[in-house]
Amino acid sequence: MNNKEWKRWIFWFSFAVASIIVYKTIDSVSTIFNAISGFLNLLMPFFLAILLAYILYMPSKKVENKFASSRSSFIKKHRRGFSVFIVYIVLVLIIFVSFNFLIPTIISSVKDLLKNLPDYYNSRLEYFSNISDDSLLAKLNAKHYANELKKTDIAENIMSEIIKYINIDNMSSYIKGIINATTVIFDIFVTVIVSIYILLERSDIKSFLKNLSNVVFDEKTNNRIAKYYHRTNGIFFTYITSQVLDAFIVGIITTIAMLILRVKYAILLGFIIGLFNIIPYFGAIIGVIISIIITIITGGVFQAIWMAIIVIILQQIDANIINPKILGSSLNLSPILVIFGVTVGGTYFGPLGMFLAVPVVAFIKLMLEDFMEMKGESKISDYKN
Repeated sequence: MNNKEWKRWIFWFSFAVASIIVYKTIDSVSTIFNAISGFLNLLMPFFLAILLAYILYMPSKKVENKFASSRSSFIKKHRRGFSVFIVYIVLVLIIFVSFNFLIPTIISSVKDLLKNLPDYYNSRLEYFSNISDDSLLAKLNAKHYANELKKTDIAENIMSEIIKYINIDNMSSYIKGIINATTVIFDIFVTVIVSIYILLERSDIKSFLKNLSNVVFDEKTNNRIAKYYHRTNGIFFTYITSQVLDAFIVGIITTIAMLILRVKYAILLGFIIGLFNIIPYFGAIIGVIISIIITIITGGVFQAIWMAIIVIILQQIDANIINPKILGSSLNLSPILVIFGVTVGGTYFGPLGMFLAVPVVAFIKLMLEDFMEMKGESKISDYKN
């Protein structure tokens, strides 16, 4: 066998082996993805621990700085451990209060709403059917539509199906079953323990990552990584904490306003508006629409109108005064970019994607601005040369 034939044989043999490998890879792609998915599920408690430690980092740091000025040498020496302990005690108290007061009230409101939904529906239909012909609602054909709905059982069937499939009486048993699951308890335990160690050993972790970066990258790249780390950390932490705090404030003031207006299920509606307020732009609109629909059903059109006016005023106060004070001007994003980011994030990653879309877009914008600035300086330098 001469050299030319040998090379040809090696080529076809390699091609056959490569074809078999490609075929086997495509044939077992589902197995590969299942293995990757299983590995990611295994690591999920560690990802959650990093997220929890990240959220609690700033409160822990502030408490630690307070202990640094203590006169006791023992407290100074163990100030980090004390700060982590206090932060977790506060977190446990918040969870305890939520599960003992807020969540039972919300569950009770949802249960009562679903139970009385057919009665609310029939009473609203009766009201719209008996309005006078010269009223504004009659001019909007509300009476006609109400009479048409009376002839059909479509809406009532939909509500009965909702009540049938959402068995609210078994909600407590569902929640207990989830909480009592061994894997969930184990994951929560691992998440909490790992997050505590991350907070306690954060200086060592940062030092290790910095040394690793120094070994792998050159000085210029390291400086760039450090710059992006600090700026990205500031963007994400400022945004997450400000949005959660803003949602909490909006939920409280909205609930108080609805209680003053004697809106039924005020706490539930305030919770819905506060929760949806975490999502920029769309969240506030969705929360208000849901609250208006529920108020129309439970309290009538005019109460819903008053409620909508008050809530929209509060939303404007929040958007123009409260939120800017909390968030500041650190993001400085165009509304078009925010809406685009929220849309894309929600499409591909659901509610979490909608929530995190804004800081991600801010980070991408930061990188693009730095890239254009660097390229611009490069072009100026080339022009001068």
